[in-house]
Amino acid sequence: MIDTEKQPVLAGLVALAAVAVVVGVLGGLAMLVGVKALGVGGSDGSSSSSGSSNGGLYLPKPSDTPTTTAASPSSESPTETETEAPAAEISLSASQVSVAPMQQIDLTGTYPTGEGAILQVQRFEDGEWSDFPVTMSVSGSTFATYVQTSRPGPNKFRVIDTDTQKVSNEVSVTVG
Repeated sequence: MIDTEKQPVLAGLVALAAVAVVVGVLGGLAMLVGVKALGVGGSDGSSSSSGSSNGGLYLPKPSDTPTTTAASPSSESPTETETEAPAAEISLSASQVSVAPMQQIDLTGTYPTGEGAILQVQRFEDGEWSDFPVTMSVSGSTFATYVQTSRPGPNKFRVIDTDTQKVSNEVSVTVG
């Protein structure tokens, strides 16, 4: 045996190792009992391919998808709606429909073909569109910014691509 009076550090390390082994064994037994009680895993240790009602993981076997589908647009002649121009390449929306003066108006939208484009916010004033002092760039086909105004009443906004001059739909927000 270890003389604890002459080698107290060694005795402490041995005791610590013994406690760690006991805790590890008890923890492992507790995990084993818990796994068996919950029914996790197969009875032979391998995964089961059939679904069971014991809450275990079930992965269906892969199957081929049918190759015959409805005719794709490329295999048919274009219909009348396919030959028309898209409604709007730049889609704009406002998160608010009514705000107090100088309250934030969140403008968001999509521009699928405008990656990296710079968009200028415009407001309809006195019968024409005027540049609002806000621009943003398109990233990942989306854009977002906010505007603030104290001009009371309905305010119409849109965005315009500064390079191609393509415009979005207009949104209206009432201030006041």
